[in-house]
Amino acid sequence: MREMTEQQVMQKLSALCAQAEHCSYEVTEKMRRWGVEEEVQARVMARLTKEKFIDDERYCRLFVREKIKFNKWGRRKVEQALMAKRIDRGIARQVLDEVDDEDYLTVLRPLIKSKRRQLKPMSDYETTGKLVRFAMSRGFTIDLIRQCLDGADEVEIEEDEE
Repeated sequence: MREMTEQQVMQKLSALCAQAEHCSYEVTEKMRRWGVEEEVQARVMARLTKEKFIDDERYCRLFVREKIKFNKWGRRKVEQALMAKRIDRGIARQVLDEVDDEDYLTVLRPLIKSKRRQLKPMSDYETTGKLVRFAMSRGFTIDLIRQCLDGADEVEIEEDEE
C-alpha cells in the first residue's frame, strides 16, 4: 500500500466515522494496519476526538443498546465485548449501570420461553439446568435468570389451571 499523508488519513477516517460509530481502538487499529506512523496516529486521533468524530462514551451507549436489543445479549457478554474493544472500564461500567434490569428481563423472558419450547421433555431439574446454561451463555446474570425461571413457572401454572 502506498504511503498516505496525514491529511489523506484524516479525510478517510473522518468519512468513515461520519458513516457509523467507531471507538478509538478500532480507528487506531485501522491506522496501524495502514502503516501510519505513531506520531501521525496520535495527531489524527486527537483531532478526530476534538471534532467529535470519535467519542467512546457515545459509542459505548450505542453499542450497549444495540447488543441488548438486537443481539439479545446480557450484561456479562456486553461487558466482555466492550473489554475487547478496549473501552475504558469506567465508561463501560457507567453505561451498563444505567441499563435497568427490566430491559434485560424484557429480552430474557422470550428467550427462555422459546428455548423451553425447543427442549425435549425431561425432568424439571434438567430443564432448569439447560435453561440456566443457555441464559448464562448469552451473558445474563444468575439473579435475572432466576427471576425469569421463577416467573415462568408461575405463568405456566396459571395457564394450566385455566
